[in-house]
Amino acid sequence: MTGKAELDTQNIPAHVAVIMDGNGRWAKQRGGLRVFGHQSAITAVRETVEEAAELGVRYLTLYAFSTENWNRPALEVMALMQLLVHTIRNETATLLKNSIRLQAIGDISTLPDKCQRELAEAIDLTKAGTRMTLVLALSYSGRWDLTQAAQRMAADVASGRLQPTAVNEKTVANYLVTAGMPDPELLIRTSGEQRISNFLLWQLAYTELYITDLLWPDFRKQHFQEAILAYQRRERRFGKTSEQLTVS
Repeated sequence: MTGKAELDTQNIPAHVAVIMDGNGRWAKQRGGLRVFGHQSAITAVRETVEEAAELGVRYLTLYAFSTENWNRPALEVMALMQLLVHTIRNETATLLKNSIRLQAIGDISTLPDKCQRELAEAIDLTKAGTRMTLVLALSYSGRWDLTQAAQRMAADVASGRLQPTAVNEKTVANYLVTAGMPDPELLIRTSGEQRISNFLLWQLAYTELYITDLLWPDFRKQHFQEAILAYQRRERRFGKTSEQLTVS
C-alpha cells in the first residue's frame, strides 16, 4: 500500500475521471438491495473528493448516472434520484468550506425537476470555488455528447456562424459539454470491468486507464493515492518514442 510520501507532488494529473462501479455487487454480497450499495458509496465519493482536492487535482469528474442507467428498474432509478437530491443538499456546505466548485455535465433536462433545482442551487452556491472543480456526469453518455455537439455544429453551419472548413479537433472539443476543461489524464474504474462504458469517448483519447477489482463502496483515500502513483510510474508518449521524449 502506498502513501503520500511516495507521490510526486509536481506530477499530479490536472483532471481525473472516475467510473464508480460495483455498488450493486457490493450490496448483493451483503444480502442487501442495490440501493443499499448506492447509499454506502457516499463515503467513497466524499473521501475521493477530499483526497483529490488535497493532492491538487484541478478537475474531478464522477460518472454518477449514465444515459443507459435510465433502463434500470424504475424503483432503483427513483431511489437513485432521491439519493442524489439528499447527497447534494447535505454535501454543499462541505464543498463551500473547501472552496470546491460543483458542475454537472449531461442531459440534465431529463432529470426530475427536484434534482434539477437542487443541482442548480448547489452549482450557483459553489461557483466561486477555486480549489477544485467537482464535475458530476448525470444522464451522460459519450455518444450523446458527440451527437449533441454535431447537432449544434450543424445548426451553426446552417446559420452561417460556422464554416465547414473551420471545423477541426479544437472546434469539436468546444462543442462538447466539457468545453473549457482539460481532457482527463487519468481514468479510474472500480470493480474490475475492462471497459469505459460510453464515458467521455472523445476526451479519453490519450487518458491513462487504472482499473481496480475493488468495488466502489470500499474505495478510500489510500486507493486514490495508489491510482495516482500508478499514473506517475507510466511514460506518456502521445504517439512519440521514448527516445524522442528524452531528447525533448
